[in-house]
Amino acid sequence: MKRLISASILVLAACASAPAAEAPAQAWNTLTGERPIVIAHRGASGLYPEHTMMAYKAAIAQGADFIEPDLVMTSDGVLIARHDLYLSATTDIADHPEFADRKVARQTPFGEQEDWWADDFTFAEIQTLKARQQFEGRSMEYNDTLDLVTFDEVMDLVLAEAEKGNIVGLHVEAKWPSHYASIGKGLADPILDAMKAKGLKEAGIPVYIQCFEPPFLAEVAEKSDLPLIQNMVGAPYASMMGLEYDLDAMTTDGVGADVSYVLGKHGQPTDFVARAHDAGLLVHVYTVRDDRPDAPFTDSRDELKALFDAGVDGIWADFPATAVKVRGK
Repeated sequence: MKRLISASILVLAACASAPAAEAPAQAWNTLTGERPIVIAHRGASGLYPEHTMMAYKAAIAQGADFIEPDLVMTSDGVLIARHDLYLSATTDIADHPEFADRKVARQTPFGEQEDWWADDFTFAEIQTLKARQQFEGRSMEYNDTLDLVTFDEVMDLVLAEAEKGNIVGLHVEAKWPSHYASIGKGLADPILDAMKAKGLKEAGIPVYIQCFEPPFLAEVAEKSDLPLIQNMVGAPYASMMGLEYDLDAMTTDGVGADVSYVLGKHGQPTDFVARAHDAGLLVHVYTVRDDRPDAPFTDSRDELKALFDAGVDGIWADFPATAVKVRGK
């Protein structure tokens, strides 16, 4: 069963960096009783431009259990790590005059947006771009110096770590798969085929597949036994988009929940984790940021502690070192 596979992944991730002898393990209120995982959100994206090799390597060095590559596809079918289909927020594409006429308007779930879109560019064209930090208040030191990376490169990174005895998992998000399906470029087969070609399973690399779109996850479920996470849009966007979620009807191994589902407006735990666990679902929570803790918290360490105490099974963090420290070994 998939949920047993999920539990084994958690055990593997928990044990990968454990010393040979240690004090009795802390009791956790997670679904399996194992310690929750720390997921490096787009790598150590609070310190370096997101989805760059520097961000991923830093996250691994900081002790993250999983790194998160968000995947989009170029016009010639190459999977690259980008959070958005559009490129202006995280690359220097606006400074490339040769691409000025490639800026076009598209309809998105949040309205019309004019931008440069990843699937309008070949991989060779993508390779001419450099990454940028998109959030004000974070270091801009590495802007325009780091390459955009492929999914193959991300997999090579964790495989190299595994060869050194350090097992780091992949928490893979497929971005806007319905768009790709509409243009005849489904994401499920390319993602699954790429992982099979790299031999992730044989190398013992734990993998989760996550997405906001249920049809994509259903397709992956038909083709793979990998554990799946149904991401849930947070307030107020869920109500704006007319989305409702029934935990008892979920067919995935877990949910990727916005913090607002787990902690109330005063920072108190809701009954969400208990209800999800009763339904046999893991709860992974997004996203804790040291420089932008969610209200009412003014310190991300307090927010992290509240989430761990609430029994979540995993947390996405922009600053994974902080999450690892708060969780403890």
